[in-house]
Amino acid sequence: MSHDCHDYLIIGAGPAGLQLASFLERDGADYVVLERGGVPGAFFTRFPRHRYLISNNKVHTGYDDPELRLRMDWNSLLSDDPELVFTRYSPRYFPAADDLVRYLADFADRTGVRVRYDTAVRHVTRDDEAFTVTDRSGTRWRARHLVVATGMPLPNLPSIPGVELAERYDTIDTDPAAYTDQRVLIIGRGNSAFETAENLMENAAVIHVAGSGSLRMAWRTHYVGHLRAVYNNFLDSYQLKSQNAVLDGRVLDIRRDADGYRVQFAFERNEDVVKDLRYDRVIVATGFRCDVSLFDETCTPDLMVDGRFPELTPLSESVNVPGLYFAGTLMQGRDFRKATTGFIHGFRYMVRALHRGLRQRHHQEPWPATELGDSTERAVDAVIGRVNRSSALWQQFAVLGDLLTLAPDGTMRYAEEVPVAHVPDAVAAGDFGEVEAHAVITLEYGKDHDLVDPFDVTAGRGSQYDVSGLDGRYLHPVVRWYHQGAFVAEHHLASNLENEWDNEQYHRAPLRTFLAARRDAVAPVAP
Repeated sequence: MSHDCHDYLIIGAGPAGLQLASFLERDGADYVVLERGGVPGAFFTRFPRHRYLISNNKVHTGYDDPELRLRMDWNSLLSDDPELVFTRYSPRYFPAADDLVRYLADFADRTGVRVRYDTAVRHVTRDDEAFTVTDRSGTRWRARHLVVATGMPLPNLPSIPGVELAERYDTIDTDPAAYTDQRVLIIGRGNSAFETAENLMENAAVIHVAGSGSLRMAWRTHYVGHLRAVYNNFLDSYQLKSQNAVLDGRVLDIRRDADGYRVQFAFERNEDVVKDLRYDRVIVATGFRCDVSLFDETCTPDLMVDGRFPELTPLSESVNVPGLYFAGTLMQGRDFRKATTGFIHGFRYMVRALHRGLRQRHHQEPWPATELGDSTERAVDAVIGRVNRSSALWQQFAVLGDLLTLAPDGTMRYAEEVPVAHVPDAVAAGDFGEVEAHAVITLEYGKDHDLVDPFDVTAGRGSQYDVSGLDGRYLHPVVRWYHQGAFVAEHHLASNLENEWDNEQYHRAPLRTFLAARRDAVAPVAP
């Protein structure tokens, strides 16, 4: 059986697939979503394995503005429905995964997205006109544009002799009682590893969490995929000598005998001293990777980051397969371990940018923009208003930016949430009209922000409006000006404790001076 050719076919009805489908549904577009599971967001019926999320759910923010509330709400998808927010589903700061499953089901129902459940994709091929997707029943689906939103279903197993003898995070027994009085080694030092360790602390006799390099804390690097403070109990038990430890080094091999496991381990802190360590259980929790086995030779995407992610353009299209797009956590390869693209509160905005790019490229709809005329003051108002309110720039720091364009006649336009890496080619191609000069507005952390301890009072001193000390390393607005595509200058708005960049003396006046000077250098225009 074969279906008519659709404009868009989305594989996966997780958060990213639902987000894009909701935009296409609102457009009245020709699309279909294929989901292998029986419910939306089926991944979250199993993961995280210990059934609570570490994505912030701050219900009480003091804000009435729904846009500002999204800065603290890391689970909601973007919607025109003010009631369709995750904060209505749980009051918990770290909510249960089952609450997210309920929310995604309601999101799918209320937005009316067209999803075919229990439809597992088995094969994807491509000809000159379209993609052909074959499901497990043999039904063939045709689409001119294919969007893969399947997440990362494959364990990212390290190359360790004997690793196949170990248990895996995705299949382990999650009942702590099963580990009572046992010695447990967990290979991996991400949040899934520490999630597992935290779950076993009251039952296991000894827990070692092993990995190479220095442990990176999210509160220092500002990358939420690094270790979250919610797991600090385990680090506390390590430093206070309560039989748990973080091992810095490499597992060389894993063997099994009648007494359990023997693990050869090279310690980095001790000049690679190698020891044989005994354990009752060994668990591998080293993350996940994408699965490209569905694609035949006509459309296999190039990969990056040791084959974990597809290699994409700034608008999330495969670099080597035209018309093949990716959505969700699969979008994160370009800014891996730097921004929030791998998580709902980051990729919801990247999916919106993808949708706008698709409408612009394939349906000749311009990227949404506001006409500002030739008033510098209106430009200042636009920038200040956005950096004080935008959740997209807040969550996707340095990855998404607003675009202020200056036409040859001195008039300006303001476009929101453009992938920063997409701007040069888009401006050069005329996607934002005739542009003489432009500015990219982002929120960013300062240089070397991850190299200092933010709790060390000697690391930097300054007022709440000082961008020269430690405060300048915290999140703050940056405006970069380009003339005919060439970088000219940048302006940093002073940091502020409350993240309110609207002070006349410290924010508006310096920005006004910067923009006026840049405009006058191009073509003098009355302010």
